[in-house]
Amino acid sequence: MNLALSAAGAVVRTAGALTPELGAAVALPFFARIARARPVGAGAQDTMWAARRSTVRIPGLTRRGVDVVVYEWGVGDDVVVLAHGWDGRASQFAVLVRDLVAEGYRVVAFDAPAHGDTVARGSYLIDWLDILEAIQRRFGRLHSVVGHSFGGLATLVAAADGLTVDRVVTVAAPADADLLLRQFQAMLRFDDRTAAALRARFAEHYFPGERDPFARLSPVRRPLPRGVRMLALHDEGDRVVPFGELSRIAGANPAAEVIETRGLGHNRILESDMFLDAVLKFVADPMPAPVAVPAQAEAAAQI
Repeated sequence: MNLALSAAGAVVRTAGALTPELGAAVALPFFARIARARPVGAGAQDTMWAARRSTVRIPGLTRRGVDVVVYEWGVGDDVVVLAHGWDGRASQFAVLVRDLVAEGYRVVAFDAPAHGDTVARGSYLIDWLDILEAIQRRFGRLHSVVGHSFGGLATLVAAADGLTVDRVVTVAAPADADLLLRQFQAMLRFDDRTAAALRARFAEHYFPGERDPFARLSPVRRPLPRGVRMLALHDEGDRVVPFGELSRIAGANPAAEVIETRGLGHNRILESDMFLDAVLKFVADPMPAPVAVPAQAEAAAQI
């Protein structure tokens, strides 16, 4: 644990010893905070410079508005959106961007608030959902969305919420938002009473009026809609998101294609041949034709 996390944990534990609610109030801002933006890797710089840059406006955590930086490459009719994870940035997909553009796709990526080139003081899952919705409004129906880690979770939630997309790819994705809260508790080492209070405060703060927002944020409890194809990848040695999350996601989506990798970890998988080949094949496979429903059967179903 680094010094910043150690200090944050000490503050939360001290506050939680007074009351769990006070501990939760202190912990919540840390939960949404990114320490510093990940730098653009040397191998990604040319790709990022070649992008057409624009912004989409979303409410952000403060609900005062954040201009999210969006990157676009290619001119194809089929739009593939790339959603990075927590503490990530669009440039992590640079190799995939180049491959997709070479195959004729229009590729769109973004830096979430407090990530990459998007300036903000914090971020959380609702920002990813708002960004994907804004991109949908700009480009219409999406051919595919590829989400890494936290971005994979957001992609699954967005699709369950009604994002119009034909194909979804998740890479090292958590199966629900509860995992993130449990990992946060483990990092800061606060007790279960504070954790329960934090869960309640999180729901009230980010999803006011929703009776059980954690049900909404669980791809296990809300699988993909019928007709959306899915490819899920995860490395068995992932030290950030447990490998077991893959089986939970696949169990909720029995038709999903599943690929298990070895020796690639949480981030290096994004530049691996196995990942790149699998994604290119998956997005190129034609969607199955819709099954025609006989008029008599359709009429009977409406009775």
